[in-house]
Amino acid sequence: MRKVRIALLIFLGGVIAAAQSGMTLVRTTTLQGNTHHVQGIEFDERRLWVTSVDRADRKGYLQEFTLSTGEHVRTTAVESGDRFHPGGLAADLASLWLPVAEYRRESSSLIQKRNTRTFELEFQFEVADHIGCIAAAPGVLIGANWDSRTFYIWDRTGRLIRKVPNPTPNAYQDLKFVDGVLVGAGLLPGKVGAIDWLEYPSLRLLRRLTTGETTRAVPYTNEGMAIRGDRVLLLPEDAPSRLFEFRIDPR
Repeated sequence: MRKVRIALLIFLGGVIAAAQSGMTLVRTTTLQGNTHHVQGIEFDERRLWVTSVDRADRKGYLQEFTLSTGEHVRTTAVESGDRFHPGGLAADLASLWLPVAEYRRESSSLIQKRNTRTFELEFQFEVADHIGCIAAAPGVLIGANWDSRTFYIWDRTGRLIRKVPNPTPNAYQDLKFVDGVLVGAGLLPGKVGAIDWLEYPSLRLLRRLTTGETTRAVPYTNEGMAIRGDRVLLLPEDAPSRLFEFRIDPR
């Protein structure tokens, strides 16, 4: 196994203090099949779900792979008219929430709820902005627009509760809500990859891990991220896509 050195920022008594820690690369799995331009990922014990976009053909996809082997299981088209750009997605019991947006800033999106078993559309609502990623929290959905400059919080019917500016410069590409905390992975200025832990609902930065690059010189947090405990999955590269599984080292 290979060590990736990362910088760790810990919020202590109102001051963000720098320290050194690391993540251990546990496994790399090549996904079998065309993942086009990867956007977001989510997983359970057996399955990996991937959203991707084919800009040339104006198509957006939700795909399923076998987590242990990378074998392609199925692909479903999710585009709707000019909205063909799916983003970072979130698992929620037996459903997946994903945004499908126009491929431009300040445009429009559909927030779709799809069945994890069948991929059938269960519910959707419209948003008057390009939503690039979404997280599912108890009773609410948390989304962020292009480069995550603004956060949106909706109830489960799509009613907007509030909008909040991103308090960090991190352009989150994928969001997850884990153990009461919002976790986002994206790019800092200068294309520096980073994973942030944000207190919810204040969105105060609690912790930051800055990450390196793949052997293709792509930042690890360039696109898809999913997390369970100390287990982090990253899917930064377009086809042929490699899934990187890391373990966060103890502090």
